[in-house]
Amino acid sequence: MEKYAFVARVPDTPGSLHKAAEIISCYKGNINRIQFDRRIDPYTVFFEVTSTPEARQAISKGLLELGYLQTALKPLSFLKLSVHIPHTPGALLDFLQCTTAVRANIAMIDFDDRGSNPDLLTVSLNLEESTAVSLLLDQLKTRYRMEVREYDTSGKHLDDTVFYLRFAQSIRGLVGESEDGFLLRLLGDVNHIVQELMNRGQDPRLVFESILLTGETLRDTRGPAFYADVQEIPLADDLHLVCIQPPCGGNVFLLDTQRECMMVDTGYGIYSQDIARLIRRLRPGAMERLSCMVITHADADHCGAGGHYDIPALMHPGTREIIRVSNRAYGSRSQSSILEEVYTTLINLFSQFCPPKNVVLLAPPSESRRNHFSILAKIDVGNHQFEVLEGMGGHLHGQIYLYSRDIGVFFSADTVINFDHLTGERARYNTLAVNLVTSVNVDSERAKEERKAILEMVRETPGPFYREREKCLVCGGHGPVSVLEDRSLLPFGEVVHIPPGGEGCPR
Repeated sequence: MEKYAFVARVPDTPGSLHKAAEIISCYKGNINRIQFDRRIDPYTVFFEVTSTPEARQAISKGLLELGYLQTALKPLSFLKLSVHIPHTPGALLDFLQCTTAVRANIAMIDFDDRGSNPDLLTVSLNLEESTAVSLLLDQLKTRYRMEVREYDTSGKHLDDTVFYLRFAQSIRGLVGESEDGFLLRLLGDVNHIVQELMNRGQDPRLVFESILLTGETLRDTRGPAFYADVQEIPLADDLHLVCIQPPCGGNVFLLDTQRECMMVDTGYGIYSQDIARLIRRLRPGAMERLSCMVITHADADHCGAGGHYDIPALMHPGTREIIRVSNRAYGSRSQSSILEEVYTTLINLFSQFCPPKNVVLLAPPSESRRNHFSILAKIDVGNHQFEVLEGMGGHLHGQIYLYSRDIGVFFSADTVINFDHLTGERARYNTLAVNLVTSVNVDSERAKEERKAILEMVRETPGPFYREREKCLVCGGHGPVSVLEDRSLLPFGEVVHIPPGGEGCPR
């Protein structure tokens, strides 16, 4: 027995859904999931079914013969017309015969012979074939005085009777030309999280909007539109820290010496070329000095550009497994969450996920500990040593930290973040993920414990290598490098804003 999913487009008539269920039942298929909501799309139904491979073929054939099984996503054209029709019996019927002949689906029709324009009919049509538009217009021009009010082939003006088709066309615009089969599977995954979130009281429109905004924001902030906020901090005479905050997602850090440079996290794959150009501008020769990278965890905004660098990538075995199974909840108590699994698929797709290829796995934890955390390894950067600490799995299974008590630096990944000093744009982008997974932490209670433990270490860690600083630097996965003042994180030093294509200026 195998589980598979398919999308059906059923007529909006009594009993049509019953017919589909009958075919599935006839071949002893078991329906594991079904979702249909007229408020979203009055025709599209999503199924997940368990059956034998032979039964699957028979079910597909039966649904195909009914005209229910959706195997392609044909682009639709939207056409809005104003047509002057004669005030005679049968005139409307004659007009509708023309639209039916070209298989046009009427989305809106408006006619009132007692209105201000008693002979004017306004109609909106969805047509599968662009050639059908020309054919229809040619027929109508010979019979009626008319005006084309709107004509669109992008899908933006389609109404909600074809909502999922319109949504698929929007996705295709974000990821490029894709096979219909791939998009249909993706639609099924998206529908699954919509179903789950609706059951939790979420507005489905917010879900769809958050998905598209995630992809659009990433697409619209790369290349010429790329910008960043940068901090450059001397940690010692021979060690320089660079923090790069890209438009969206996690920070990229450099620990740079005259002989070698280590990267901590990579940002999204979609920003890889932009970040490489910025590094060359900020630290000439640093790209050539890159010797290794440390991946704190498996989220796409922290490891998704790793494959663009031909250097070893040190990571926890759990991080490699999350990348392998493409489910950010792997290894946690929320591992079976459909929200986490589908979100991982979507964000990897939108962000052009390209994880590290040259992977070096950390050894299992030994008995050595630093406060609440196991020490997994020690890494030398120039003349300075950093401890690699194993996280507790609050944000993500396999998350690790870098810490140096001697220098006074803690790389806290996504457990401790200076949320209060994120820019408005970055804060809004981060909210989109929360809309789709409800919490970015796979274990929120454990994440709170972890954050408390890190802040305890930060409070008791001095910063002796920098005369003007007496507090430990907190290098969070998002937001500026900060210091802890009482209970608040405050940005340390100058934060320089690099606008698209422009010179830096203090923020």
